[in-house]
Amino acid sequence: MAQQTIPATVGTLESASPDGRRRPVRPRRALRPRTVVVAAVAWLIAAVFLLPYLQMVITALRPASELRDATYLPDHFAWSNFVDVWRESNLGSNLRVTLLVAGGSTLLVLLVAIPAAYYTARVKYRGRKVFLLLVLVTQMFQPTSLLVGLYREFYQLGMLNSVWTLVLCNAAFNLAFAIWILTAYFSAIPVQLEEAAMIDGLGRGGALLRVTLPLAMPGVVTAVIFTFIAAWNEFVMGLTLSTVPESQPLTVGINSFIGNYTVQWNYLFAASVIAIVPVVVLFAFIERHVVSGLTAGSVK
Repeated sequence: MAQQTIPATVGTLESASPDGRRRPVRPRRALRPRTVVVAAVAWLIAAVFLLPYLQMVITALRPASELRDATYLPDHFAWSNFVDVWRESNLGSNLRVTLLVAGGSTLLVLLVAIPAAYYTARVKYRGRKVFLLLVLVTQMFQPTSLLVGLYREFYQLGMLNSVWTLVLCNAAFNLAFAIWILTAYFSAIPVQLEEAAMIDGLGRGGALLRVTLPLAMPGVVTAVIFTFIAAWNEFVMGLTLSTVPESQPLTVGINSFIGNYTVQWNYLFAASVIAIVPVVVLFAFIERHVVSGLTAGSVK
């Protein structure tokens, strides 16, 4: 009597698809204890960082009568706090000023930093290292140390309480970082790509716009997000160079809810929630570009 052999299955299992074909099915891998521990620690760290924001939202929704209560959640949520803080203050004007200052300074930084970084990365001119050193030195000066000189200069020019004054100041203090990160990114892009484009008929500017700049987009996006956030969160120059409430940025407008003897905590946190929403939305859209841009030039 002949023995009947049973074929052994090698590799992955197979399953029938709707079209009748048999496709391999990969077996699920069992979770390792190390993976579970790392994921649990990551979620714990995320919770620690998110708890202050959750507390801010909860306080923003508290009615004034429950601000001193020891309970974590209020008895009822006062959604009218957001409406009141918008109507009874200059928050709308402050938000408009901040958007103009952050957007204008970011655009000005890109217009200056991209040509400067590209030229520094591609041309080995005399004094290149000195220029990069001076760019780095400018990062060591805090706006506070130059505030008196800036105030006197803009006062003599008649440019106090102007949005363009804040745009120029924020652009000046964020320009060095943009030049540094874009120089590193342009240096990491092979120059042979531009040479090939120029052989095909493009000039130096065309090669920059059509070849190099799209490849350097993660670095550009990183410079954009850091410049925008720095200008959005700036406080000292906005407080000193803008004395009219309607021309002050959002950070200074939020500070108006802190009085000498009392603090309107519900309105203060409601305004803070409104202030962080645009930055969170912007960062969520371009977060993946920021991660790749931060590693620019780190590996040769």
